[in-house]
Amino acid sequence: MALTLVEASKLSNDTLVAGVIETMAQESPVLQRLPFIEIAGNGLTYNREDSAPTAAFYDVGDTWNEDTPTFEQATAVLKILGGDADIDNFLKTTRSNIQDLEAAVVQLKARAVQTLFDDTFVNGDEGSDPNSFDGIDALATAGQTVSMGANGDVLTLEKLDELVDKIRGGKPDLLLMSRRTRRELNVLARTSGTFLEADRDDFGSMMQFYDGIPIGVNDYIADDQTVGTSNDCSTVYAVQFGEGALSGLTAPGGLTVERVGSLETKDASRIRVKWYASVALFNTVKLAKLIGIRP
Repeated sequence: MALTLVEASKLSNDTLVAGVIETMAQESPVLQRLPFIEIAGNGLTYNREDSAPTAAFYDVGDTWNEDTPTFEQATAVLKILGGDADIDNFLKTTRSNIQDLEAAVVQLKARAVQTLFDDTFVNGDEGSDPNSFDGIDALATAGQTVSMGANGDVLTLEKLDELVDKIRGGKPDLLLMSRRTRRELNVLARTSGTFLEADRDDFGSMMQFYDGIPIGVNDYIADDQTVGTSNDCSTVYAVQFGEGALSGLTAPGGLTVERVGSLETKDASRIRVKWYASVALFNTVKLAKLIGIRP
């Protein structure tokens, strides 16, 4: 069964782990929605559906044609993600009346892990960094790519609708874009005489919606991508989450917070935030991207 980080944290009796997960999810629209599948071993080999089977009408006595879906075998390997946080014992003892130093340090480390995951979720490339996993930019296929033009162009609602229509079997669960693109989308909506819908997410923060689809902002989607002769382009991703779509992979137990203990060389104790994780795309039509968005 696939669970989001937030749902998985509710099953943990470790308040420190639950606090770390809540901190990470608050800052990331992806981690709020991306379900994770626990797998045994260090990776998962699976069949990714590339094309669906077809059907036809037949007359009496006709010869029936066999047609099957096509698959591509893919492997997603768990990667080691995390960091250490040292808490100085002197500061912890003398400044505990001001704030919980341990909680503050661990919270900052949790945000560092979250920002690295958000960056890798979009831009990860095992070819250039074998220690990371492939992100959605690398996983999106050519047939699931919509372009604003040979040299890019300004965003239009028609092109955004075309991107949404690339996702089959239901609407996308998230439209992921940069802050600049979200501003441009707001201008487009106002120019057309409407406004983007808005509602609160599970953490009480305001979130915008386009045609009922949540809009997420990712600070690691670059606004200086090169398309043709233009070097000021950005990308919007449409994603559908789930076990048959795009899902996260994690080792049993998920994200862990490990107390390494007292250090030998300094008066401090160490806490390690550790996560064995990756992502898997089970069906190519559950992920699409719109490239070449110029300001």
